Amino acid sequence: MPTRIKVVASFLGVIAAVLVAFGLAARFLVDWSWFSAIGYPGVFWTVVAAKIVVFAAVFAVSAAVIWLNGFVAHRTAGRRADFRMISSPWSSLQGITPPAPIELLYRHFPWRLFIAAAALALGVLVASGEAGNWDLALRFLYQVPYGRPDPLFGKDFSFYLFSLPLYVELKNWILTALALSAVGAAALYWAHGAIAFDNRRRWIAPTAIAHASVLLGLFFATEAWAYWLERYLLLYGDNGVVVGAGYTDVHVQLPILWGLIVLCCAGAVACFANLRARTFRIPLVSAALVLGCAFVVTPLFTALYQRVYVKPNELNFEAPYIARNIALTREAYKLKNIVVKPFQADENLTFQSMQNNRATIDNIRLWDWQPLLDTYAQLQEIRTYYKFHDADIDRYQLGGSYQQVMLSARELDSSLLQQNAQTWVNLHVLFTHGNGVVMSPVTQTTPEGLPKFYLQDIPPVVSGGPAVREPRIYFGEGADSYVIVKASTPEFDYPKGDKNVYVAYRGADGVPIGTIAKRALFAWYFGDINILLSEYITGESRILFRRNIQERVRAIAPFLRLDADPYVVVSNGRLFWIQDAYTTSGWFPYSKPTDDGSANYVRNAVKVVIDAYNGTVDFYIADPSDPIIATYARVFPGLFKPLASMAPGLKAHVRYPEDLFQIQAEIYRAYHMNTPEVFYNREDLWQFPRQPTGVDDTGDTKMAPYYINMRLPGETQTEFVLMLPMVPSQRENMIAWLAARCDQPDYGKLIVYTFPKEKLVYGPFQIEALINQNTDISQQISLWNQMGSRVIRGNLLVVPIENSLLYVTPLYLRAQTGQLPELKRVIAVYGDHVVMEQTLAEALAALFKAPAATPAPAPPEPASSAAAGSPAGPLSSTARAALDHYERAIARLKAGDWSGFGTELDALRPLLEELSKQPHATPAKPVH
Repeated sequence: MPTRIKVVASFLGVIAAVLVAFGLAARFLVDWSWFSAIGYPGVFWTVVAAKIVVFAAVFAVSAAVIWLNGFVAHRTAGRRADFRMISSPWSSLQGITPPAPIELLYRHFPWRLFIAAAALALGVLVASGEAGNWDLALRFLYQVPYGRPDPLFGKDFSFYLFSLPLYVELKNWILTALALSAVGAAALYWAHGAIAFDNRRRWIAPTAIAHASVLLGLFFATEAWAYWLERYLLLYGDNGVVVGAGYTDVHVQLPILWGLIVLCCAGAVACFANLRARTFRIPLVSAALVLGCAFVVTPLFTALYQRVYVKPNELNFEAPYIARNIALTREAYKLKNIVVKPFQADENLTFQSMQNNRATIDNIRLWDWQPLLDTYAQLQEIRTYYKFHDADIDRYQLGGSYQQVMLSARELDSSLLQQNAQTWVNLHVLFTHGNGVVMSPVTQTTPEGLPKFYLQDIPPVVSGGPAVREPRIYFGEGADSYVIVKASTPEFDYPKGDKNVYVAYRGADGVPIGTIAKRALFAWYFGDINILLSEYITGESRILFRRNIQERVRAIAPFLRLDADPYVVVSNGRLFWIQDAYTTSGWFPYSKPTDDGSANYVRNAVKVVIDAYNGTVDFYIADPSDPIIATYARVFPGLFKPLASMAPGLKAHVRYPEDLFQIQAEIYRAYHMNTPEVFYNREDLWQFPRQPTGVDDTGDTKMAPYYINMRLPGETQTEFVLMLPMVPSQRENMIAWLAARCDQPDYGKLIVYTFPKEKLVYGPFQIEALINQNTDISQQISLWNQMGSRVIRGNLLVVPIENSLLYVTPLYLRAQTGQLPELKRVIAVYGDHVVMEQTLAEALAALFKAPAATPAPAPPEPASSAAAGSPAGPLSSTARAALDHYERAIARLKAGDWSGFGTELDALRPLLEELSKQPHATPAKPVH
């Protein structure tokens, strides 16, 4: 019977091991093939080698330590037979004799084999968890110096970014190994009867006490090292006033840690000395002293000192440490180089000011992304299986002008096919890619209130936008399933009338799956037997997977944190995705963590470019000063390229990332205060403005940053800027606005424009209140809502022009049961004046009282036949030309074409000047 059980158990174990091994091998081969296909085999092998080395080292040491402790426990506890028979666990049960089979199993149990197997299993578990820290090991080995010491210990910041995290992880691993060893040894001593706790007695064998003393001594030695590391961890504390080491930490906690180090070392020596005495009193006393001092005395004393001595004079004591916190938080988030400039917030704009800032006015965004996305879906998805996932904001040189546009990629979502059409062939062979992008200017609309298209339809139709020669999208924001290209049947390209157009993939991506072995491998990996059985797969076929651009980037560089908003770019007739990526760390000393607590150091270190057709992924270093990305560049030579090597057509579309800007703005709310006294009292705390949400504006949310084409105060050129207004804490008036410059050569520069504190400048929420209080606007909105339509209020934009602020918000109308929003009105606010018109041009004309064109003087009526022959021809021609320009200007104004309106006025001016200089005809004298 035992032999049969052993055979069955061995067979099942072998089967399980084979399945696990095959699964790991399949994943390894698939990843190797994929990394080789995209041109990064070196990255794959570096990561694999690091994982293997870390796993092997941790496994070997962990398994050896656990096995050694188990072996010692088994051998020392089993030397005396009376342990097993007299003090066995069974004898602790009064009146119960162990059953014969149990006693037989106990006597013949393969203890040594069991101990070895348990040690190996636990070693695998521990090593599997630690293998995920391969990047800690590589960052430690290849670390790049930061070049600046911390103010308390004088250590270079690279010690905190690269060395300290590894030391802490090593400490945790050692404690884990010791804990598993202690639990395993205690179980063996109990099984052998060397430990007995029951109602009659409590007894521990001297050998068990000696073993426990050794383990406790090793624990104390590790804790001494842990307290040595704890000194550096003081730099990450937060007492509510200071982030980092405060006065109590430096003057009380730090000396106490040194005392605990000495106490732990003494406890370790005492426990090792107990090998001779073998009494449980020495370990117990040592543990009580160390734990009592660490968890009772230290917290009580430091809390008492902080409350009684520091708290009454907190600002005086904490001021130098607050200054460290401010300086190093600004360092960690690259806020130290922010330029602060005054902004007068004057109210002296005129109609001529609008003319002078036409480049800004022509690029005020009137389309919010959600209404625009709804409109794109209704007008440009063409078929149900196409989908627009997001609307991106960018700028292009179009028609000789620098224009802000919104665009969205038309991706294919095969899950949206009709249910009866969702066959394996359709999902993975036929419907493989999206097609084209839609692009529209941010301000212009059609007479019906719909967006004007620069790019539209399939194949792409260009009406003022950039040319698109390769519109196919195999890699995008929504692509999440594998497809097979170069199959025996062509791929669906796009619908054309009642027929379809087909195409074959000619790109560079894909793993060859022409052989039976490759097909079997990927069938196992994806759990899809059709890959192995399908006759559509030929010897030239390739499989494309990891087509979601963020999944693709994470697979190559899992150490990068990705921005939430990748955006599509049209460059040289092709489609690309640009993905911003960050290096982050939670180990920068004295720095305040982000709101989610995930990091206290963030840099936009990398710009990633993904070809939407070929799937190539290129990483460009955007911040060479970042030591973390410099370290990874050492770890993975050839992975990163300098930003200067990016193609000019792509580099022109690099923009400051919104997630980073949001984090920086959130930190800057408090850390714009430079002096410890002001910071301590929170005298000038800022917050994000509120803005209404919902159809009825019943809720509110934080205002989000937004991109805008504008001319910054004091600058001569229009540029692409990411900006966000700021308001004081618990107040609604605006106090400043923060801007990040996106265009070269000023990319990445942050500017804060602050308002005079003695001047009231309306904030966004106050402007919304002014709009709501306008009776004409509220009546019109109520009327629309009563007529079965739904009014959608767009986001309010604060638009700085010269040294003044203009507020603009769109208003959309949508049928109650419809999904097609139309831009029906534009609300503009300047000072206390609120207007609502059909177009932005009309709203600004009403806001700033556009001057009416001077009518051309009519030619004088002749008084006689002699006067009729006077030279009135040239005067009439000039007047007619002036009238034509005037009428065209009015037409442009009504159409919302502010640029065309200004052009016609410019042409009208010289004609009016000419008319004003011409002599009036002299009336003929009457004939007597």
